Amino acid sequence: MDVLIKQVQTELVIKNSRFINELFICDSQSSARDLIKAQKEKYQDATHVCHAFVIGENAEVLGMSDAGEPSGTAGRPMLDVLKGSGITNIVLTVTRYFGGTLLGTGGLVKAYGDCAKSAVEKAREENAVEELVYKTDFCFSMDYSLFETIKRQIKDFKLYDVQEEYSDSVTLKGKILTEQFDDFSARIKNLSSGKIQL
Repeated sequence: MDVLIKQVQTELVIKNSRFINELFICDSQSSARDLIKAQKEKYQDATHVCHAFVIGENAEVLGMSDAGEPSGTAGRPMLDVLKGSGITNIVLTVTRYFGGTLLGTGGLVKAYGDCAKSAVEKAREENAVEELVYKTDFCFSMDYSLFETIKRQIKDFKLYDVQEEYSDSVTLKGKILTEQFDDFSARIKNLSSGKIQL
């Protein structure tokens, strides 16, 4: 499974109706509901704010809403695209401003499906998607004398969001693949002769 790593937005105009399609990162059903509520408040003047979401390591938590569109014409086609994308922990909202031309049920299904596809395609094009991996936070401080040695030695590990802070000592913090954490911790301990414990 993949996950989204940044928000993505696209926009389509179909028969004068404007569709704003937004993908959000989300890892729980309750935060999905908060997000959807915020979108409805943001777009109070819109005709419809429909949504679909896929959450969980195995994409086991699913949700959708037609938000006033005819039953099965918005949420279902959006959810089908999300399920087929291989991306989890994701919420899609499609905000529609009605343009005066009725699309009919078949037209709506196609329109909402196309909206979902455009958002997912943009996420892939912008490298806004990465493989779902488990990460563990780390943070430790060291003397300046150890800094260069440790920095060289930790290049073997897959680290994310690394930050260096300088004061009396150097503090290194970030995230590491959970499966590498024990080896990482042991290497830091050895390099510092046991002075640094993670």
